[in-house]
Amino acid sequence: MSKIDDFKEFVRKNPSLISQVKENNMTWQQFYEFYDLYGEDKNIWNNYIKGNNSENNSNKSTSNSLSEIINIAKNMDVNKVQEGIVSLQKAIGLVSDLFIKDSNKTTEYKPRPLYKHFED
Repeated sequence: MSKIDDFKEFVRKNPSLISQVKENNMTWQQFYEFYDLYGEDKNIWNNYIKGNNSENNSNKSTSNSLSEIINIAKNMDVNKVQEGIVSLQKAIGLVSDLFIKDSNKTTEYKPRPLYKHFED
């Protein structure tokens, strides 16, 4: 069996790892790297497998949220973020132009004189 198959079997034995991934506390890549480095019998899995006390859960959630933010920042493509910001600025500009033009139309209104009929 390959290392990946061993990891899949380990996950089947410990379904609480699946809930960790679903809750966005960890990724499968991170779990596989832990498995590759430490194997099954290390204390590293105590934080992720059910049966933890509440102190470990609270510490884990704060450390995971920080590591999650760091991972998001590492995986971020700066060019795509800049493109997104530019397109958002264009969209905001278009919407603001529409509102400005609409507000100018209301101030440009000139009422028809009372003594004139249509097309007189």
